Amino acid sequence: MAQEQVTVWARPERGTRGPAAVHSRAELAAAAVALADRDGLAAASMRGVARALGTGQASLYRYISGRDDLLDLMTDAVAGEVRLDIPLSGDPVEDLVALASRTKAVHLRHPWLSDIPPEPLRLGPRGLDHLEYALSALASAPLPGRVKMEIIGLMNALVAQFARTELQESRGRPGRREAQTAYLSGAAARGAHPRIAAALAHGAGAGPAQLPAELFEGMMRRVLDGLLASGPS
Repeated sequence: MAQEQVTVWARPERGTRGPAAVHSRAELAAAAVALADRDGLAAASMRGVARALGTGQASLYRYISGRDDLLDLMTDAVAGEVRLDIPLSGDPVEDLVALASRTKAVHLRHPWLSDIPPEPLRLGPRGLDHLEYALSALASAPLPGRVKMEIIGLMNALVAQFARTELQESRGRPGRREAQTAYLSGAAARGAHPRIAAALAHGAGAGPAQLPAELFEGMMRRVLDGLLASGPS
């Protein structure tokens, strides 16, 4: 029979066997985040964290059961960087767009977040606070709770995708975006793709040459406007 799994947040902070614990989960998370910020997610291994803390790898199992727990601690630690003390305006779209922008800034400060395997319920205490704040922003929307949760999930997925794209842009080869834009424009001008040509002509100010950072808030606002206007489903 498979052993029932329990999230790290539902287990005691420290194990009861072996020598007395001298570190905390917060210290493990801080060490792992520092390693990942400097050298990428792969550097935040159990061995790497143990070395950073000046302890043996086996001692980490007094605090966590493995790397999945470590990833949970890391993501929740940086989730705490998103400011949730900003008063809500009462406009769900504007409040969520502002929250999304603050969340994206955290993703850009910690590029390794884009490499964390996505899980819909990878939530710790700070993640719960983030979710509660987002639901508070949606309090006036006449939608079922399930739909509100779906909207927040989609918003977070878009935040992660935009952050990933911005990071790739910053690391990209000079001129590559311009070359891709020129190819698209040339293909549209040759007449074989009239709908692409019409779309580019209709939105000249929002064409493919715009950077992801320039598109983010406008696109997020349009997505949220559409989702909230669609009503319950």
